[in-house]
Amino acid sequence: MSPLTLVVASKNYSSWSLRPYLALAHTGQPFQEVVIPLDTPETRELIARHSPSGRLPLLKHGDLSIWDSLAICEYLAETFPEAHLWPQERVARAVARSVTAEMHSSFTKLREHMGMNLRARRPGQGRVPGVAEDIARIQALWTDCRARFGQGGPFLFGAHFTIADAFFTPVATRFVTYDVALEPVSAAYRDTLLSQPAYQKWAEAGLREPPVAKYE
Repeated sequence: MSPLTLVVASKNYSSWSLRPYLALAHTGQPFQEVVIPLDTPETRELIARHSPSGRLPLLKHGDLSIWDSLAICEYLAETFPEAHLWPQERVARAVARSVTAEMHSSFTKLREHMGMNLRARRPGQGRVPGVAEDIARIQALWTDCRARFGQGGPFLFGAHFTIADAFFTPVATRFVTYDVALEPVSAAYRDTLLSQPAYQKWAEAGLREPPVAKYE
């Protein structure tokens, strides 16, 4: 097996990097990490050494480089099917892809006004027009998936942690940072995501990083 290397941005702030990290960790495959701090004089040069697009995250697998968090996760699902990163059942898999794609491309108000910051606590902040609607839609997705597909375990689609769970974990961190009140089903799912060992390992590393003024 060719070596796997995941190049990510600062762990305290980078929701885009957290998602493929979680998917890769749940494959059980060994991998190396390269963490590039954000907003330093060297950041652009360091990223360019790895990523021609100038963006992170990026997965290296032998001679292959894959950018974009969803493309990385799709590649991992195809390469390591035993990890069940997508549900095996056809309908559940279609819905999982749909909710993941929605998370990948939507909820711009929440992203803009409730940025990921694992160490921060900002109760009441970020409540601008449009954010409440994003939160309501996310909770509706969580409630629907848990009701339709989640009977076999604590995740959106049951027993296995999927790419959908990886994509919603950064949102779960935001709900803690900004003290967002959630309905019981959503609160339980948030706690499930944030209790995963892979996330806990990421968060511990993120909390040890020096703060970046731009994001504080």
